[in-house]
Amino acid sequence: MADQDFNDRMLSLGLARVSEAAALASGRWIGRGDEKAADQAAVTAMREQLNKLDIAGTVVIGEGERDEAPMLYIGEEVGTGNGPEVDIALDPLEGTTLTAKDMPNALTVIAMGQRGSMLHAPDVYMEKLAIGPGFKPGTVTMDMSPSERVSALAAAKGVSTHDITVCVLERERHEDMIEALRSTDCAVRLITDGDVAGIIHCAEPRTGIDMYMGSGGAPEGVLAAAALRCMGGQMFAKLLFRNDDERDRATKAGVTNFDRVYTRDDLVSDDVIFAATGVTDGSVVQGIQREPGYFTTETVLMRSKTGSVRRMIYRNPIDRSPTGARA
Repeated sequence: MADQDFNDRMLSLGLARVSEAAALASGRWIGRGDEKAADQAAVTAMREQLNKLDIAGTVVIGEGERDEAPMLYIGEEVGTGNGPEVDIALDPLEGTTLTAKDMPNALTVIAMGQRGSMLHAPDVYMEKLAIGPGFKPGTVTMDMSPSERVSALAAAKGVSTHDITVCVLERERHEDMIEALRSTDCAVRLITDGDVAGIIHCAEPRTGIDMYMGSGGAPEGVLAAAALRCMGGQMFAKLLFRNDDERDRATKAGVTNFDRVYTRDDLVSDDVIFAATGVTDGSVVQGIQREPGYFTTETVLMRSKTGSVRRMIYRNPIDRSPTGARA
């Protein structure tokens, strides 16, 4: 069935179902202090739902290599096999620590595109830079210093640097960059985890975020690029290597130029669908809400082909299943 077309419209609702199931499964672990249990619940539910879809899917961004991840590992085949060949990038629970501690912005995230449409990013660090839609190419670049980026974006918006807000992961490795940003008088919004959500913020005017910068996981960079391809916005990225083992991983993943700067459309080169469901409350989607007899989730579902962004509220009856809800 490999010659079937990638019908993103029909597959999008199925993808939302996958994301919702993972969120509901991990929801019982909110605030319970067990990151591994929360992640495993999301992985199991996402895998079960993926295998119900009529696709011949291959996980290109997953939980790790086969020996490191028993389920949803890179290269795993999912779906019924009776459908189009697709690439899948996923993070069953973006923010395991956030879930365990009941902190904001934990999400379940998944993207799907035609076979060969996504960079097979190795599990290494990636330097990332993102802004929202509506700016000329080259408004900001990876070659600019952090302060130069703020000044350039402020000029493009016709505002003062005081009016720019930059989102950054709060990590020791970013201390010098944060100091440089503060020297421009811009605002810096620090997040503890979840840079997929942080990059999405750039394309969501209501968040007040103008730009994202800093290093984080390369797989999450591909997921974020999938979202920006749907929403609009620019993204630039460069793989970072700490040792020869990481370079070997990149080589095995097909990377030949270790110094390449990737654009958004290099990371995700064709039409894609993207779904994210809130686990804990956040600025992208609302977290799981519990009321007598029901769980309610919010999912954002996007299609790059149409540029559509749909928000879906799912009210799901609680039953006596092991996950606490009907998946």
